[in-house]
Amino acid sequence: MANVPEGLYYSKDHEWLRVEGETGTVGITDHAQNSLGDVVYVELPKVGDTFGAHEAFGSVESVKAVSELFLPVAGEIAEVNEALQDSPESVNTDPYGEGWMVRVRLSDPGQLDGLLSPKEYEDFLQSETES
Repeated sequence: MANVPEGLYYSKDHEWLRVEGETGTVGITDHAQNSLGDVVYVELPKVGDTFGAHEAFGSVESVKAVSELFLPVAGEIAEVNEALQDSPESVNTDPYGEGWMVRVRLSDPGQLDGLLSPKEYEDFLQSETES
């Protein structure tokens, strides 16, 4: 079973969001990094770029495939995890910590209602596995 920490929001695109005030930290879930395999490169946006909810903001390249990253909420990129340029494997080893991707200033905190709770995300993973 994938690691699904409490206190985070999840998207059906397998991104997680940790909200602190008006800023959210975004990364990919344990399930996503596990599906991708060894991450070799992460392409991230620039600080100041703005994106809509569920819009592609970058990509993750693994030994298996290249996958787009989707921002769970609309907002402006406030910070980018530069450390991933030198150590993209952090996405695999610590997806909810050192492997975070971007911090985003939320344009509408009401969008959080459209995301999944940890329990809902676990149920979603279960239904994906069964289909």
